[in-house]
Amino acid sequence: MKSIKRKLARWLPGSLRGRFVIIMIAGVLAAQTASYALWTSQVRDSQLEQLDELSSNMAFSIASTMRFFRSLPVDYRHIVLDQLRNMGGTRFFVSVNERRIPVEDIGSGPEKDVVVNNVRSILTEQLSIDDVEVEFSRPETLRVFNNEVLLRDLPPRWGQHSLLMEPLSPPILVVQLELAPDTWLYVGTLLGVPDIFSGYRWLSEERLLVGVLVLLSVLALSLLGITNVTRPLARLSRAARQLGNDLDSPPLNESGPKEVAATAAAFNRMQRRIREQIDERERLFSAISHDLKTPITRLRLRAEMLDDPAQRERFCASLDELSELVKGALASVKGLDLHEDPQPTDISALLLEIAEELRLHGGEVSLDGSVSPLTVKPLALKRCLANLLENAVFYGQKATVTVAEQADVVTLRIHDNGPGMPDAQLSRVFSPFVRLEASRSRYTGGSGLGLGIARHIARAHGGDIVLSNHPTGGLVATLTLPRQTSVTDL
Repeated sequence: MKSIKRKLARWLPGSLRGRFVIIMIAGVLAAQTASYALWTSQVRDSQLEQLDELSSNMAFSIASTMRFFRSLPVDYRHIVLDQLRNMGGTRFFVSVNERRIPVEDIGSGPEKDVVVNNVRSILTEQLSIDDVEVEFSRPETLRVFNNEVLLRDLPPRWGQHSLLMEPLSPPILVVQLELAPDTWLYVGTLLGVPDIFSGYRWLSEERLLVGVLVLLSVLALSLLGITNVTRPLARLSRAARQLGNDLDSPPLNESGPKEVAATAAAFNRMQRRIREQIDERERLFSAISHDLKTPITRLRLRAEMLDDPAQRERFCASLDELSELVKGALASVKGLDLHEDPQPTDISALLLEIAEELRLHGGEVSLDGSVSPLTVKPLALKRCLANLLENAVFYGQKATVTVAEQADVVTLRIHDNGPGMPDAQLSRVFSPFVRLEASRSRYTGGSGLGLGIARHIARAHGGDIVLSNHPTGGLVATLTLPRQTSVTDL
């Protein structure tokens, strides 16, 4: 069952609109197939009823003709036949032969069975004759006399006008009965159903044209309706993708079907609540930071009044660390709330500027490659690159930055000469306050927020940061930034 579901999922379109179209096509085809099957059955039953009535009437007429010829003296039978042929207008071709004329019997199926059984049973009952031959023949091969002359070779007034219907050439019903020893009555006639043996064509040109027109009409109307229904869903999907990056995006239009409008309203309500909670969190941490500044300042003043220099220095260092932790926590929670407009920025120029600042502190950064300006928030991206390069220079004293672009994605690879890190720590170091260096000094180990803030900035630009160990040693930080993207608030 699971394998069947996987195969169906592989062949089904991925979009909701495509799946609706497939369902509509399958439904229309199934409905047309069922309607054609029902219609065919009804047409076949109607045709069989018509043949049953026609063949019964035909059999009673043949029985009357048979009784009439039985009542005639033998010498007058040919005279009557000649008079009938010369007069014309009869629905039968009748002849009296010395023997049964061979007929190339054609046709099969329930239609023929109905006609043959009706004619044979009625004639047997009406005339008390067991030897009744009922067959169908093609007009071009039908023979009517002892000398086996073809019907087409007879004079027109002898019956061609009643049995030959060019260009239809319907099958001719031939009934032969034994009047007396060596005397056979031959009756040929048409049933009035020219396509009795043509069968039913499922894919005739008319039915195929009607089926295609119905299918196209249903698909056109379905696509119009499905597009109208799925358009709000598409807007909801885009809004959901943007929600993680931009909480200030405009609310959705709460229109459309009742279910879609309710979903849009719930989404807008969720967006407002998330924005309110984040704003409340920022206000809370801002208040905490503000409230902590006053006691930290008082403690610093008291620490300066200590007589022991060693105690005074340790106390001030602890206060400095506490102050930096408060600032770092606030910056992490607020996500570096740099409200600036995106603008085309030269990535290489930013890297050279940061490299020059690090060179003054003893770090060495080399740059390889360049790309055209990228639309970003310059100050935020500079903070992201600075955090990555500072980590690389701190652990490896030297870093190599490779810049490249492929398929509208700018990639920066920062490779340092440091010892790398365990694979289990590659994703953990992005968490706040996680440091692999044990020192708490702001000039060595830091607060453990740099990488987390850098990745937050990268993801706000639609990109990401991934860490990996280089095969030859050192750590590689890979920053990707898409060129075609909307930059959200940080």
